[in-house]
Amino acid sequence: MLHHDPLILNLAPTGMVPTRRMSPYVPLQPAEIIADVLAAAELGITIAHLHARDQQGEPTTDKEVFARIIGGIRDRRPDLVICVTCSGRNAQRPEDRAEVLDLRGDLKPDMASLTLSSLNFSRQASVNAPETIAFLANRMAECGIVPEVEIFDLGMSNALGYLQQRQLVPTPAYANLLFGNLYTAQADLLDIATVVNRLPSGTIWSLAGLGASQLPVAAIAAASAPAVRVGLEDNLWLDADRTTLTTNLDLVARVHALADTLKRPIMTPAEFRRRLSLRPRELGVASRAS
Repeated sequence: MLHHDPLILNLAPTGMVPTRRMSPYVPLQPAEIIADVLAAAELGITIAHLHARDQQGEPTTDKEVFARIIGGIRDRRPDLVICVTCSGRNAQRPEDRAEVLDLRGDLKPDMASLTLSSLNFSRQASVNAPETIAFLANRMAECGIVPEVEIFDLGMSNALGYLQQRQLVPTPAYANLLFGNLYTAQADLLDIATVVNRLPSGTIWSLAGLGASQLPVAAIAAASAPAVRVGLEDNLWLDADRTTLTTNLDLVARVHALADTLKRPIMTPAEFRRRLSLRPRELGVASRAS
């Protein structure tokens, strides 16, 4: 079914895995991440899904690094919806994963990622025990931060309804559905339809393709999904044959081209904030990080 509402565009610029050796374009330090997000926001995005790196370029849960990134974005684009990662791929202690949720004032993120089960990637596991999921969900609720649910397979779609019944995840939920990982759902129409069909009613779902799957999944999303996620976190290449490295801005521009062809505008951050009852933030009003 074709979707005609404005398309939610979620940019994941960095992730846990990409390094400078893999691509010169991946932003690692706060100033680089801020620059990429602001450039993409100028073109038009709805959400920025942020990861932080230390001075050696390794993933970090240090809330002070996140604070520099969020503050730099909000100084220029206070309206942009900011989501931070609480990933279990590197940090295992729930308290470390939740550190970024303690940011306050203008540095407090709007959303935070919540992966609904453990899973394997090609070279690494992401461990998300049931008690850790509950801990993170409760901390997000206590802090007034909305979960950005991450779903990689049918079981996680099923878990979302269970967590909503226990009032650990709000309704409606915003869910990133990620396809193309070796060990989870694949980027084909049957897998996508099956995972989507199992979602609780009212879920605002976003499609993301990993690696070479990013472009075809983005095209499907532009035609038929409420939202799409792209960025160098998920894919470093402009083409499936891996002949040309890409940039975050190129990936965002490609989604714009797909959406323009289908006559779908990109949803503004203000409209998305209203849909999820997030705190209003006005474009053009400077944010004072404190």
